[in-house]
Amino acid sequence: MGKKLVHTPEGVRDIYGEEYARKLAVENRMMETVRAYGYEDIQTPTFEFFDVFSREVGTTPSRELYKFFDKEGNTLVLRPDFTPSMARCAAKYFMEEDVPIRFCYLGNTFTNTSSLQGKLKEVTQMGAELIGDGTVEADAEMAALVIESLLAAGLRDFQLSIGNVEYFKGICAAAGLDEETELELREYISGKNYFGAEELLLGKDVEAEYRNILLKVTDLFGSTDALAQAKRLAEGIGRSGQAVERLEKLYEVLCLYGVEKYISFDLGMLSKYNYYTGVIYKAYTYGVGDALVKGGRYDTLLGRFGKEAAAIGFVVVMDDLMAALRRQNIPVETGEPAKVVEYTPERYAQALQYAKELRRAGQKVVLRPAR
Repeated sequence: MGKKLVHTPEGVRDIYGEEYARKLAVENRMMETVRAYGYEDIQTPTFEFFDVFSREVGTTPSRELYKFFDKEGNTLVLRPDFTPSMARCAAKYFMEEDVPIRFCYLGNTFTNTSSLQGKLKEVTQMGAELIGDGTVEADAEMAALVIESLLAAGLRDFQLSIGNVEYFKGICAAAGLDEETELELREYISGKNYFGAEELLLGKDVEAEYRNILLKVTDLFGSTDALAQAKRLAEGIGRSGQAVERLEKLYEVLCLYGVEKYISFDLGMLSKYNYYTGVIYKAYTYGVGDALVKGGRYDTLLGRFGKEAAAIGFVVVMDDLMAALRRQNIPVETGEPAKVVEYTPERYAQALQYAKELRRAGQKVVLRPAR
């Protein structure tokens, strides 16, 4: 029984010692970068009412949520995602606010996945949300903030891939796809599953013209050349054309930030979160199999909580970022180690006084008995 108690459940782990010191150091650097843009810290509950993360909101599937009940019989969930919590909070406390609101946060999220594939069920996320600004300049601020945060963490070799879900949605609308088919197709497109997408479209008798356009969406990635290809492919579909124009304008602003070398585009990039409405982001680096940053625009989500406002945000999966730094052999400075002051029983008072002086001077001190 005793041995079993020292183990953690599958999908969670202890972090301690030097590893935790490195993680804290990276988190502090990234949060300082975000705060430099005027974002203010916010803390929301670890668990919320189930409806905050319901299917209608478009977040994590119910089967992947950690659900439990309170004494009143309400269904509660451990948060799987910060964005709906931020939307709820903004709607509750800033209902009448008509100037942009900037939040930043750091905390853990929980996803009850059945096939872990090396992924943790509890991860730390650092993120930022800009609420009440629907401009392309807001899109650019968020993208630049992602890049500067990763640079502050010590990462150098990475790419921020940018897409726009409106491009895909515009083609689906023109093709006359119903919502259920669009969501199913989204899974195939986002996973670059060409054959699955083709089989679905053939089964739905989608016109050959639109079927060919949708199947080619998966190839629209790379430099700004991908934007030109996307515009030609969806010529005549106004909604999709406007989505590409938005990305072109975004790139112009990002050039003013001087971060264009970290930018690429992917018109086939979609998200499992259905609340995204426009520009979306994912950042990749080597040594990690999945995107270590995810985010995008969710202009309709706050409306579900009673406040109509544009919004955009991102999250960094800190556990994946730390894995990338480790695998790329990027050092993380954690400050000077604690100075050890030993004492004997007869010299304890003097040793304590010395330790207090050092601590007042800002030095870490361990006071311990002499061996």
